[in-house]
Amino acid sequence: MNDKELREIRRRFRSNKNNIMSIKGCIVDHEKNIKSYINQSMINTLSDDSEKLLSLMKKSLSGSVGINLFDLEYQSMQVMDSEEHKLLMELRNSKLVNEDALNIFFNKVIESVNFEGSFAILLACDDYDVFSYNESGEREEESNSVFTYIVCSICSIKDAKPSLYYSDFDNTFRTTDKFSLLGNPEIGFMFPTFDDRATNIYKAQFYSKDVSNTYPDFIKNIFNVLSPMASTIQKDSFGLCLNETLSDDCSFNVIRSVHEHVSELVQEHKISKQEEPLRLSKNSFRTVLESCGVSDEKVENFESKFDESFGKNAEIVPSAIIDVKKFEVSTPYVSIKVDPERSDLISTQIINGSRYILIRANDSVEVNGVNIDFHAD
Repeated sequence: MNDKELREIRRRFRSNKNNIMSIKGCIVDHEKNIKSYINQSMINTLSDDSEKLLSLMKKSLSGSVGINLFDLEYQSMQVMDSEEHKLLMELRNSKLVNEDALNIFFNKVIESVNFEGSFAILLACDDYDVFSYNESGEREEESNSVFTYIVCSICSIKDAKPSLYYSDFDNTFRTTDKFSLLGNPEIGFMFPTFDDRATNIYKAQFYSKDVSNTYPDFIKNIFNVLSPMASTIQKDSFGLCLNETLSDDCSFNVIRSVHEHVSELVQEHKISKQEEPLRLSKNSFRTVLESCGVSDEKVENFESKFDESFGKNAEIVPSAIIDVKKFEVSTPYVSIKVDPERSDLISTQIINGSRYILIRANDSVEVNGVNIDFHAD
């Protein structure tokens, strides 16, 4: 799913925009026991409560592709015969009314996650009438298909401490009883996906709030597909690819050039308004490494290491490895943050055998908010 298709589905999560009849789910305690089951009718839910609940479910479709959101793809044989795919299809096709399928799903989730406290498993099913648009941008009178999908949100539950509140009724402060708060989703998914504005039962969209964890046990038990690499691991792996293969050629100028090159690609992609997310292959980095004078042998070593770390012919989302809005130089004791467009102000040099980071400072310089005079030193 591209960003445009994701936005189209996210807009469904308003009380007057969807066909979600109820929220199904269960509450699980810290010992992994189901405390209660949920079957909340959205028709009978107050408007404010409905909006908050739908907003929470929508967060399972939030974040950035390749950072919080990942495509999970099934093999053809799995679609035909795997128990995991059959269960998700049954939940979707029954519109969450098959109690046996729901209980099997709840237990599989409970076995797959390890949270410190209680948590909630929430499921919603929506029927979306997909309309086509003519060349003038006007919507056709009748929809040409119906996209039926389920969204799952797994949310932590935290106990709120008793606190004081003001009562308008008798103008006094009163103490609230201890109660539980439903947190934002830690994990979530959508099945099937809405690719090319149509149903794709070969894919699911997975969400993780924690960018350092893609919950491989959950993905294995619920989908039985390979777990994607967490974005923090992608960033570390990319750094190791450069460091280990370039060796003494892994200089400040090379890393700055890689940052500038990726930033330019991101900007060009943004200007072109392409719907598909930008993805980079090892060939995307060959040109910039060669332009920095890195030898052919080391460039080939980088490509081999890239294949080893990410998979042959892999493509990665730029934001997973580089923050184009940030440029930072760090030592164990000093951290220097620079406007990415002015990274030219930074250079490195060896003086009398010691390594230095040099900052050109022709403009005013402040220390703890106070302008300083270089001549005074």
